[in-house]
Amino acid sequence: MLMAAFMPYLDQESSQTHFKIDDSCIFVQNGLLSETGLIENAAQTCATIVGQSFYDPNDTEGTSSNVVGYISAIKKIEILRLPKVGDTIVTNGKLLSRYDNEAFSSCTIASTTFIKEELIVACTLNFLIHEH
Repeated sequence: MLMAAFMPYLDQESSQTHFKIDDSCIFVQNGLLSETGLIENAAQTCATIVGQSFYDPNDTEGTSSNVVGYISAIKKIEILRLPKVGDTIVTNGKLLSRYDNEAFSSCTIASTTFIKEELIVACTLNFLIHEH
């Protein structure tokens, strides 16, 4: 499920996504986005930073590659509150480190998620990303 629906910003070291929580989301329980949903949102936001390097820069449809990413470790996570259906969350990712070889990219990315100005999630994730 797409958990980062609108991306107003992306460069080589950072990204930002917006996601409006709908009651049809598989991660909604009792009217709230679950912890798992918040982690998936952070992962999708963060993976775009490194994942973009697998695509042709002129490919605006995203069809030039078949990228797969995995969370290899959750180094730290602090969830301050769960957002409710109807809330729009804004998630920022910042690349901390990256290692590339012929088979995959490994990276560490920090993420923060907000509702308006209120911080609701702060985490640091490790990823393995490769072309499938």
